[in-house]
Amino acid sequence: MLEVKVNEAQAMQLEFKDGVPQVNGVDCPWDMQVVGDGQFHILMAGRSYNATVLSLNKEEKTARIRVNANEYTVNVKDRFDLLLKQLGMDAKAGNKANDLKAPMPGLILRMMVEEGQEVKKGDSLCVLEAMKMENVLKAAGDGVVKKIVVKEKTTVEKGQLMIQMG
Repeated sequence: MLEVKVNEAQAMQLEFKDGVPQVNGVDCPWDMQVVGDGQFHILMAGRSYNATVLSLNKEEKTARIRVNANEYTVNVKDRFDLLLKQLGMDAKAGNKANDLKAPMPGLILRMMVEEGQEVKKGDSLCVLEAMKMENVLKAAGDGVVKKIVVKEKTTVEKGQLMIQMG
């Protein structure tokens, strides 16, 4: 399932069931043909549309598209983005590291940083065992480990502060 937001306002759920697209759970069959580089012709509900991809940012999962004479900005979240959001791990903090809170209940197996240590975005901070899986929790941005609140081999609850960043 994809969560699609158009012009930062209109949000919809997009899924494909047996090859048929569904928008918000309703079948929405279309026929789409590639007519050029980033250009498409779409037939849907008896109407014809010409779509052109004006820009595409794969990292941010955004695109600017023109459909007929109208331009739209489209943001897409896939199932992994939605899961990270559900777990409270979606990084919207830019390059500044936020405090690390437990995304789910579990056991701290290993702490991989020390107080006072500088970390960069993506650096491993600790290993949390939850649901019989080891999860390496990483820094959402650059920062300094101000205080380690939990110790190895202790259990944590969802939302519990584990590492305070400064």
